[in-house]
Amino acid sequence: MSLDRVNPAELSPARGFSHAVVATGSRLVFLAGQTALDPDGTVVRATLPEQFRTALTNLLAALAAAGGGPGDLARVTVYATDVADYRARAAELGAIWRELAGRDYPAMAVIGAVRLWDSEALVELDGFAVLD
Repeated sequence: MSLDRVNPAELSPARGFSHAVVATGSRLVFLAGQTALDPDGTVVRATLPEQFRTALTNLLAALAAAGGGPGDLARVTVYATDVADYRARAAELGAIWRELAGRDYPAMAVIGAVRLWDSEALVELDGFAVLD
């Protein structure tokens, strides 16, 4: 399996994401949206960074259960109920990403959402990975 991250010089610098990811492998793992739910199904944590950490931890746990790791992520979509707050905390959220998932960034997008399935949730992450 290989993921080749492509960041053309004619596009703005990719910081915390890759403009494109070329995936070669034999298995695709589609990851359902993950929020800051604990094992009992309760949204935990109050702040966006705390919820982001838990949601990313949950996403990576689902990926690990499927046999993958952070470096296998080809695409992640972030749904945020407050995009302005997400942008304001981008440095902190980036540090959490690097701590948990490293610096091999997938293709990413942040989408504003009026609300998520659980009304207390501030952020949700989904994505897909490519495995051997």
